[in-house]
Amino acid sequence: MSAARATRKSRSQLARNVGLAALIIVAIVAFNLWRGWTGGSTPAGNPAKPKRVVVDRGASVRAVAEALAKAEIIDAPRWFRFYASLGGRDRMIKPGTYQFGADAGWKFVLDALVSGRGLVHTVTIPEGFDLRQIAPLLAKALSVSEDSVRVAATDTAWQRKLDIPLKSLEGYLFPATYSFADGTTAREAVKAMLDAFEDAWARIPNAAARLQALAISRHDALTMASIIETEAKRAPERPIISAVYWNRVKRGMKLQADPTVQYALPAHVERVLYKDLEVDSKFNTYKYEGLPPGPIASPGMAAMEAALNPAAVPYLYFVAHPDGHHEFRTTFAEHEKAVAMMRRERKAASSGNPK
Repeated sequence: MSAARATRKSRSQLARNVGLAALIIVAIVAFNLWRGWTGGSTPAGNPAKPKRVVVDRGASVRAVAEALAKAEIIDAPRWFRFYASLGGRDRMIKPGTYQFGADAGWKFVLDALVSGRGLVHTVTIPEGFDLRQIAPLLAKALSVSEDSVRVAATDTAWQRKLDIPLKSLEGYLFPATYSFADGTTAREAVKAMLDAFEDAWARIPNAAARLQALAISRHDALTMASIIETEAKRAPERPIISAVYWNRVKRGMKLQADPTVQYALPAHVERVLYKDLEVDSKFNTYKYEGLPPGPIASPGMAAMEAALNPAAVPYLYFVAHPDGHHEFRTTFAEHEKAVAMMRRERKAASSGNPK
């Protein structure tokens, strides 16, 4: 065989090998792009549970792809980066917190990252907040009006379902941190909070038995829990404060709980004054005996447990120290002495002089 013929044969073989390699690469790329486009990019056996990923402002497509892979939304970050670069969309990704189903395809994920769809908004509802405080927080997080939140929180269908004797879901919107997808409505958010409440209530040990033992309804328990939540500044005092109020209820005494007066007033006040005690409202427990008509705030699980499990103590009175913890007493004479002591403490604290 001549040298020229051998060279031509060698070049032909090389061309075939290069062509075959190119076909293999194209096939691999096509397969990965098809797999990502159609979904199923999540590792096998991973449940289709929503996953969250944070895209920082200015993050590179490499960082975004790695974050998606870490959250198990995709499993081929290099190919995803290549896919994102095809139309230059790797430079169009918007920052924010996103939530995706675990079986989302690359097209859906990339479209969401570029358009801002899939963004989630996180909002924390603190324990002890009432509807007046919750409405603006939810409205801001969802980009809806406060009125829409208030309308959702007065839905009569939910009131019938939960057996609530009032025209409000006050107290039933469980305090927690929520993540709502972009476009979530006020009604959907309220439902999520009601579901969280039901879940929390279901986790309270022996709740049904405790209701029966105390001869109260769940609404009564939640109402008491809301008062405990707004009164107790220290966790160990919750069952004791619960006992004081239940003891007063049993004796037909007025609760005289300042937080109920604060709730009855048209605007929140930091400290209840004597003139505030004259507000004409069933929530004013200085005027009316027993529990108020319903909760005055959203209690957390610990306060609900305390309402169902009051401490075995005879106390009927308590007064707060300047730092928030309480002195508990059984008789009114003892209580008057404790009040006088607290006034001296407050006076000393305000003047900066020791007792």
